[in-house]
Amino acid sequence: MLFGGALLFWCAAELRLRHRLRRNGVPVTALVVPDTAQGQVADPAPLLSYATLPALVAPGEPAEAAVVLSRPRGTTTLSRPVGLLPGSSVRVCYDPRRPARVVLTGLGTAASLPMDVFWTVLGTSSLAGGLSLLATALRR
Repeated sequence: MLFGGALLFWCAAELRLRHRLRRNGVPVTALVVPDTAQGQVADPAPLLSYATLPALVAPGEPAEAAVVLSRPRGTTTLSRPVGLLPGSSVRVCYDPRRPARVVLTGLGTAASLPMDVFWTVLGTSSLAGGLSLLATALRR
């Protein structure tokens, strides 16, 4: 029961974060870069490189853009989709306050949907199973 509840809470928080980033994040084009670490080559979440827009600073101070390397939120498929191979350009939205927090838009929205549904169904069934076991134990 606790596992199911925690999993549902995590799913809801993750979906809310990704939805908020897609709605309010800064849209940019990112480049999928090859993974440098040997253990990360098979990771289904691609390593993205993108430039942040210059932040608003006080008048008279120079605004600086930065290049960020990050993996997108919500990509948990077992194999990397063809559109996310190294060298591909993808549209992303990032959080201006935390530029490493990024989410795919367009292609990434549909790519993460099956796994989002899987985790939600697993959490719901775990919670329902735990509640039925608790109800059975209390009836005795």
